[in-house]
Amino acid sequence: MVSFRRGKNKPVSDERKANGKSRWGGEEPGEEGSRVRVNDRRRINVEGLNDEPAEEAGSGTRPSYVEEMEARARAAEQKAADVQARFEQVRAELRRETDEVRQRLTRTADERVAREKAAFLTSLLPVIDNLSRALEAAESGGTLESLLDGLRGTISGFESALAAAGAEPIEALAQPFDPELHEAVDTIEVEPALDGQVTSQYSRGYRIGNQLLRPARVQVGRAATGAGKAAE
Repeated sequence: MVSFRRGKNKPVSDERKANGKSRWGGEEPGEEGSRVRVNDRRRINVEGLNDEPAEEAGSGTRPSYVEEMEARARAAEQKAADVQARFEQVRAELRRETDEVRQRLTRTADERVAREKAAFLTSLLPVIDNLSRALEAAESGGTLESLLDGLRGTISGFESALAAAGAEPIEALAQPFDPELHEAVDTIEVEPALDGQVTSQYSRGYRIGNQLLRPARVQVGRAATGAGKAAE
């Protein structure tokens, strides 16, 4: 049996020298140091085949979360389209209803104006009747009194028709001159106490509410001294 130490020259048997191997089947280490034999135990698929083929990179398959996001986006777009369509439908319905209401109000207003016009014309018919009777009385040799009665009835009927239409006569005689309601045609010299008052009325004025239909045409008194107010 031969003994030896690491790092020193070790005597070897002639048999091992001749074979160049140790008794354990390995190569005999030389003077430069021991050689270590390494066995690679990694499994190598020489044929390049596996039980399941690996997924090739860039095969075009998208992750599931991308498909889910795209589905949500399509659903949101569809919902927005549905909302827009509903909005257009509601707007069309509102426009149609508005047009119908406008037309109905216009028809109602036209019908009201027509009824009021017809009522006013109807109220004037008695005025024409009174004028016709007064003319017949004058042509048949009637008395002056009967002619005057016919004229008074005609005026009264006409004033009633105006009142029914909402027209009111403007008080002018013996009233202070008001340029908003009266139209001064001429003036007359009066006592200082009557200065600026309406002394005569040539035609009656009328108004409907606060709207002036026409002013009263009047004569206005002016004081002789000129100290009072005078209508121009």
